[in-house]
Amino acid sequence: MHKTPVITSQTTNEKTGKNVYMKLENHQKTGAFKYRGASYKLSKLSAEELAAGVVTASAGNHAQGVALAAKSKGAKATIFMPEGTPSAKVEATKGYGADVKIVGQSFQEAFTASLEHKKLTGATYVHPFDDYDIMAGQGSIGIEMLEEIPHLDTIIVPIGGGGLISGIAVAAKMIKPSIKVIGVQAANAPSMFKSYYSKDDHVILDSCSTIAEGIAVKQPGQLTQQVVRDYVDEIYCVSESQIAYAMVYLLERTKSLVEGAGATALAALLAFNDKIDSEHTGVIVSGGNLDLGRMSEIQELSLKSNHQTLTREKITVL
Repeated sequence: MHKTPVITSQTTNEKTGKNVYMKLENHQKTGAFKYRGASYKLSKLSAEELAAGVVTASAGNHAQGVALAAKSKGAKATIFMPEGTPSAKVEATKGYGADVKIVGQSFQEAFTASLEHKKLTGATYVHPFDDYDIMAGQGSIGIEMLEEIPHLDTIIVPIGGGGLISGIAVAAKMIKPSIKVIGVQAANAPSMFKSYYSKDDHVILDSCSTIAEGIAVKQPGQLTQQVVRDYVDEIYCVSESQIAYAMVYLLERTKSLVEGAGATALAALLAFNDKIDSEHTGVIVSGGNLDLGRMSEIQELSLKSNHQTLTREKITVL
């Protein structure tokens, strides 16, 4: 995999009063961090497990990671993706050689269909987040960041099902126990947020429609939610307009094309800056597989952002 660049922005530093370091996982193979976990998971499979083929469900980035990792291992990959997945992600997944099946309105429906496929075919399941090998692969991001910037005191990470933040939090705190790890969810998809603050192991959202489709997960992982409770310090939620603003901001200020999920960590820093006690802040820009056809919608949405924070009480009743 690529050791992705870390960039700084003088404008961002001045805007936040912090030294901000952005880890550009949109420069990773397949355009997102997901290749890390997928490639590590497949490297742990036996010849028999690979020969059975691999199957998974994904809103796009995990799909591409698994497809490329499977191709490199000579294994067949079958990927279930929900309707509404950006066409760029679907086509890229097919381009890596995977058999793509479009099923359901949400990740959860695609996930259910993928489990049925596993039962019928005996294929090896590669979960997008609720797997310790997947978490370990994603954790390499935390190791790289602290190797490059050992004085980091905080890392802000997007959360969907929780695989990315689980891996980063464990890895970073093993290296530097004092470091703070902050998670971020879209306010329209706050499953891990609700689990974290209510200690409810069975959070299932009725819906989770957001421009950050990469983290639109109705139900957090059973493994990841426990890791998050044990290792993550706090979680914030950001609105659709705040996510859109961060996407446009990254494009204008750093010339980085970033998808909604990839912009949520920066969106939280900009929205909750006064609440985040940090001098040297790492921000994970998790992916850049954006459907360019939505740029005008995103730009219009970003103009509605006024950076007002969403309180925990407001999120709880969403």
